[in-house]
Amino acid sequence: MQTHEIRKRFLDHFVNAGHTEVPSASVILDDPNLLFVNAGMVQFVPFFLGQRTPPWDRATSVQKCIRTPDIDEVGITTRHNTFFQMAGNFSFGDYFKAGAIELAWTLLTGPVEQGGYGFDPEKLWATVYLDDDEAAQLWQDIAGMPPERIQRRGMADNYWSMGIPGPCGPSSEIYYDRGPDYGVEGGPEANEDRYIEIWNLVFMQNERGEGTSKDDFEILGPLPRKNIDTGMGVERVACLLQGVDNVYETDLLRPAIDLVAAQAPRGYGQGVHDDDVRYRIIADHSRTAAIIIADGISPGNEGRGYVLRRLLRRIIRAAKLLGVEQPVMADLMTCVRDAMGPSYPVLVTDFDRIQRIAVAEETAFNRTLASGSRLFDDAARATKAAGAAVLSGTDAFTLHDTYGFPIELTLEMAAEADLSVDEEGFRGLMAEQRQRAKADAAARKQAHADLSAYRDLVDAGPTQFTGFDELTTEARILGIFVDGKRVPVVAHGSDGAGSRVELILDRSPFYAESGGQIADEGTVTGTGASETSKAAVTDVQKIAKTLWAHRVNVESGEFVEGDTIVAAVDPRWRHGATQGHSGTHMVHAALRQVLGPNAVQAGSLNRPGYLRFDFNWQGALSEDQRTQIEEVTNEAVEADFEVHSFTTDLEKAKSMGAMALFGEAYPDEVRVVEIGGPFSLELCGGTHVRNSAQIGPVTILGESSVGSGIRRVEAYVGLDSFRHLAKERALMAGLASTLKVPSDEVPGRVANLVERLRAAEKELDRLRMAGARAAAANAAAGAEEIGKVRVVAQRMAGGMSAGDLRSLVGDIRGKLGSDPAVVALTAEGDNDSVPYVVAVNQAAQDLGLRADDLVKLMATAVNGRGGGKADLAQGSGKGAAGIDAALAAIRAEIGRR
Repeated sequence: MQTHEIRKRFLDHFVNAGHTEVPSASVILDDPNLLFVNAGMVQFVPFFLGQRTPPWDRATSVQKCIRTPDIDEVGITTRHNTFFQMAGNFSFGDYFKAGAIELAWTLLTGPVEQGGYGFDPEKLWATVYLDDDEAAQLWQDIAGMPPERIQRRGMADNYWSMGIPGPCGPSSEIYYDRGPDYGVEGGPEANEDRYIEIWNLVFMQNERGEGTSKDDFEILGPLPRKNIDTGMGVERVACLLQGVDNVYETDLLRPAIDLVAAQAPRGYGQGVHDDDVRYRIIADHSRTAAIIIADGISPGNEGRGYVLRRLLRRIIRAAKLLGVEQPVMADLMTCVRDAMGPSYPVLVTDFDRIQRIAVAEETAFNRTLASGSRLFDDAARATKAAGAAVLSGTDAFTLHDTYGFPIELTLEMAAEADLSVDEEGFRGLMAEQRQRAKADAAARKQAHADLSAYRDLVDAGPTQFTGFDELTTEARILGIFVDGKRVPVVAHGSDGAGSRVELILDRSPFYAESGGQIADEGTVTGTGASETSKAAVTDVQKIAKTLWAHRVNVESGEFVEGDTIVAAVDPRWRHGATQGHSGTHMVHAALRQVLGPNAVQAGSLNRPGYLRFDFNWQGALSEDQRTQIEEVTNEAVEADFEVHSFTTDLEKAKSMGAMALFGEAYPDEVRVVEIGGPFSLELCGGTHVRNSAQIGPVTILGESSVGSGIRRVEAYVGLDSFRHLAKERALMAGLASTLKVPSDEVPGRVANLVERLRAAEKELDRLRMAGARAAAANAAAGAEEIGKVRVVAQRMAGGMSAGDLRSLVGDIRGKLGSDPAVVALTAEGDNDSVPYVVAVNQAAQDLGLRADDLVKLMATAVNGRGGGKADLAQGSGKGAAGIDAALAAIRAEIGRR
């Protein structure tokens, strides 16, 4: 049974049982604890927390999930995937344990011809929580499962919570027995490779308190309503129904393995475990990377972008370790598209962008591999020069941490160089890094924001936004909140310094921050008997995407829940905001016209007079491209295009070519903003000018990188653009006057001056180094004799960098010959720094002297840090007063040998 059919049967089964089918959310959600959605229930969390009332009593979905903590297990075990599909059914105060068990059992064991999966009931096992006698009895009553196939397990295995205070409850898991070929008998407690978990039913009935682990927290009491949250692993079920040994050989992943096997000198499944693991990594990570890119993420150095980069680089490394030298990413993305497209159409419609980003990362990493290989060669040479045969764990860790080299690649390269690797030292450093990462993640983890105080207002209906048609609206105060707590009244002087006061209104002309547009500013004033009441609106945020929370400073009078007020947007603020937002659309359209359709929006921010626009693109723009983008934008402004908006259904908007932000969730009905017919057509809920000429001039300030594959354009619009140009004009006039040339000759004259300055600086550097080398020659000639060691320990002329000192210690060490010698140089560098370098020749090392030990003595004296190797080490400090003491410490240490 193909995976697409497995998904369809699951959804059909629960829809027929009265559940509403809910589409998968993006793998990126606004959750403080999650890089990616990692469970099927995540998008339903507000309902389980009681923050919002669910629109249905029963729901079902197949959710895209990504889990990366166990990334190193991928390919090694039979069941770990970074991306997986979690099919789930949910009950919000409707059915409970009996209903969940019956629905799961009938689907799993129902005949294939009747829409079921056809599992043999005799091969299914269940686990329940230790004291959950009810669930154990229901498995016997409903499924006819004998007691010996029902095992009881503790909190770590069979009690679910989100890891933070909130809903929790016992769970019951369903396992399939794959038979004696896969391990010993005895049920899930004995072997979870033979008995593979396929479904988890969570009976969400309690509320938990604080705790430190899966089984260390207090249960505070029952929830107001009992809920059901279940999840069936689609990949694991596919593995079983397709009769393959592991999740990597199912119909959605095996094509990628076969693709690479056709290019590699060593095939899959030929008895080489390490090779099979590499094939599985490639298949798993290719699919995950495509999904992440499709939801709007590009490779980067932190957060989600770093996870994506790591996945892509593991693919490339695994392919190289299999002996595949040619690029593989383009073909792999095509393979993922063909396999997953029927379930995820975005992989087809957005394929060009997905493939382009993946291929660009492959190209960049191949360059990084070349740089890392040079570092390895240097480390290998230094190891051999020291007479050692083991590459240090520190060197292996640096290769991994800085260049992304897996230990397997380092081991292979070391073997080719007749070296081994200190794997124990490497793994110790890796363990320290993981511990730091876990501690950092634990420190950042937090409880979900408590929005339950707003629930009644959320359930009552949304705030009506009137700001498209008017700037002043009469409204009623639905609720008043001070620091998140509902109060009946708030008055001037009573809200307290630093308190956050929020007014929830039934109607509002204020734009609430979203879509890159910051919120409107303005005032709220009383009417009738409370005419003296006035508050300044400083921010407007959305609660549960439906309520407008107006954050205010009460300036006079008081506001009472139920009062009628007048909400008024500052017209100058709104005018500037619309200029910025419409200008953003114009710049986006110009980018696509100049660069092509792959210049796709990756984020934006606009405020009165200013805009910034992030877009997917590889490499910096040329000066000519920037000029063209600015010209196209301003030509469209001058054309005075009409701006109009309309509401239509999402699919129709997309078919019209309306641009959408990747990773953004849109409702079925969307607002489309059109500027100049086909010039700009985007999905947008923001406020805009009526005609493009109202934007005013657009001046692009610059273009820069904000991450791998993401560029940023910043610009001024309207009067801010004019003011910027006026300053530029005044600056140019001042330069022309100072240089005594016409304005159009200023660039040439400045370039000439810069070139002359550089030439002068180079000559000064040459003269300074010539003097330093002469001093070095004198220093070598006058080297001290301390015991058996010739020593040069000196303070050099000021202004020298660490690079200068490295060059000099090399010269001096060479002049000292083959007798034991130590050279230690330091200087007072720029910005109050104190660079220092120590070199120790081989003869001195044989006496037990090491440069990395000696440099630490200097570091202590000058309040600095340093490190290196036995022959050469360096560092830098901030305490110039300690230089003499540092050099004395070097001499004293040598004297003890």
